[in-house]
Parts: sequence; structure tokens; C-alpha cells
Amino acid sequence: MTAPVGRRLGSRRDTRRLGAAIARSLDPGDLVLLSGSLGAGKTFLTRAIARGLGVRGRVTSPTFALVRELATWRGPLVHVDLYRLRGPELDTETRRLGLRERRTEGAFLIVEWGEDALDALGGEPELAIALAIDGDHARTVTLAGPRAAEIADAGP
Repeated sequence: MTAPVGRRLGSRRDTRRLGAAIARSLDPGDLVLLSGSLGAGKTFLTRAIARGLGVRGRVTSPTFALVRELATWRGPLVHVDLYRLRGPELDTETRRLGLRERRTEGAFLIVEWGEDALDALGGEPELAIALAIDGDHARTVTLAGPRAAEIADAGP
């Protein structure tokens, strides 16, 4: 895995630009893990990635549904929030959702709170993103994984 790359996102516009750069870097079947405290912007960044993949409809948090699937021009985007599946049921319930299979079928898989379910998700992510609140609309983001350097080189 490449060394983590960190940077500050000073505005929502910066976050949208990052999402677009991430979307350009993804290949079908890629796993993106998002981590950060509640309200750090994981769903906002997912929405920016989805827009970069051509999604025009509503992109909302899957906190209570666990999984939302969106059609993109490059294939399905599966947005997952595993926050409610903590503890011993995490692995079993994640496997029941069929996420590893969706990834194998070529879906883009974006998972919030998935660090403890890597085996059930099909292995290491191509991109791990940690978000931290750094002001009203500002965030600090750390990118790690095989796609991190490519995205960091893409701009702001």
C-alpha cells in the first residue's frame, strides 16, 4: 500500500473536486472505504463521487437502509453504511448483503464504516479515505491505497 496522502479541503467546492477526481480514477469492482466521525462528510463526498460517475438523482445516506444502489454510465455504484452493524454480527451481516459478489460483478463499492469488514467486502480497498472536521465546511482528508497518489496528483 502506498504512503497516505493528506490535504485540507477548505470548502464544499474542494470536496466536490476531490469527488470528481476519485470518480475519474475508479475502475469497476473497486472498493472505496470512508471513515470519519459522524458529520465528517462521508455521504457528501460519496455524492460528489456519484456525480463524477454521472448520477443525477438524489444521493442520500444509506444509514437505515444499509445499502443504496445507483446507476452510473460506467456501471452500478453501491453505497453502503455499516455503522449499525458493529460487533460480532458485522462479518455475517455484511456477507448476507452480498457486497463481495457485487464487487466481483463490477460494481463500484463505496463503504462507510467498513474497516472491520474487509474480508466480507472482498479484500483490501483500492482507496481508503479518512475525513476529519476542520471547520464549518472545511475538512482534512487522508487518502491511502493504490489510487491515493493518482488522486492527489489530480489537483486541489
